[in-house]
Amino acid sequence: METQVRPGYFGPFGGRFVSETLVPALTELEQAVESIAKGAEFQAEWRGLLASYVGRPTPLSRADRLARALDPSASVIASMWLKREDLAHTGAHKINNALGQVLLAKRMGKTRIIAETGAGQHGVATATACALLGLPCEVFMGAVDVERQAPNVGRMRLLGAKVIPVESGSRTLKDAMNEALRDWVTNVATTHYCIGSAAGPHPYPELVAMLQSIIGEECKAQLQERLGRLPDVVVACVGGGSNAIGMFRAFLADPVSLVGVEAAGLGVDTGKHAATLTVGRVGVLHGSKSYVLCDEEGQIEEAHSISAGLDYPGVGPEHSWLKQSGRARYLAITDAEALAAAALLARTEGILPALETAHAFAALQQIATAESSRLGRPADLVVCLSGRGDKDLDTYRKRLLDEPS
Repeated sequence: METQVRPGYFGPFGGRFVSETLVPALTELEQAVESIAKGAEFQAEWRGLLASYVGRPTPLSRADRLARALDPSASVIASMWLKREDLAHTGAHKINNALGQVLLAKRMGKTRIIAETGAGQHGVATATACALLGLPCEVFMGAVDVERQAPNVGRMRLLGAKVIPVESGSRTLKDAMNEALRDWVTNVATTHYCIGSAAGPHPYPELVAMLQSIIGEECKAQLQERLGRLPDVVVACVGGGSNAIGMFRAFLADPVSLVGVEAAGLGVDTGKHAATLTVGRVGVLHGSKSYVLCDEEGQIEEAHSISAGLDYPGVGPEHSWLKQSGRARYLAITDAEALAAAALLARTEGILPALETAHAFAALQQIATAESSRLGRPADLVVCLSGRGDKDLDTYRKRLLDEPS
């Protein structure tokens, strides 16, 4: 399936809705993607670092104990596989994109890197890439997220990054991205803004998707080797959408179901959620046209999720097109369901996932039941295990173990 039908757009979604000040920088970046990032020399250096520094390819693990816990009779799940992005350096998929963008920025002659982060994993990944490649790094992070993701704040600072708490708005990911864009407008000549998700103005959705597509490329080859065929379903959590689009792209042209799982928070009927693709409207946020959480006047509404990385009132434009075209479907999982899924994965497979990733695991039984009914046989599932749960340990202790903060 060809998703990008015209430059900068995925169907009717995408574009470049920004101030005139940023247009030359985005044009410069677009040209650099074509002339540098897609070139053989850059690809060889980036992929070499992914192998020698990041630890790629990440493993593909079979999760039989989890499968049987969800489906004791094996009536809907034939096999379950986990693409282990939690085992990449820094503990999540974010390093694939950050390393590529910082490497590109250095080749473009940029002397300063800024980034936004919610859960902190993109901030850690960007700080790591900047330390490796010798560039200064500043990371904008909502003040709420600074508190709930304290371990990653410490990691960023130890890596030499300056972490800037954002006190405006809901003090979460949306507001961190707002501040990063304001900084970029002021310092556009010397600074590269390393966006962490497949969102934002063109060419960011395409650039991030290109850098994260290594996940799906590896996974597809590993499944052919281990399973001997394609899976029936590919599953990933969706906030802005980078790990999901990284998985999905390799399977777009194949007869494989694609399912994204977003955050229902306290429930989509409560108004306290981040279920953009489930109940959102088409609007503009952070430079692109996509589904967003907004009122009838188009004003952006606050999102809520126990997971800082999914606590965002928008989504990447390619996911909006995959939803509208019917190529992928999207479900929403509550905070409580995600917590229960994290506990189950920990106790069946010995893996403590990031809260973001736990949302995908919480939907697996529902997904497998629907897919097996469609196929008339048990289904083979693969899940992007996008990050590890060290950063969320305090939340797990308080919510699952009833320990005091």
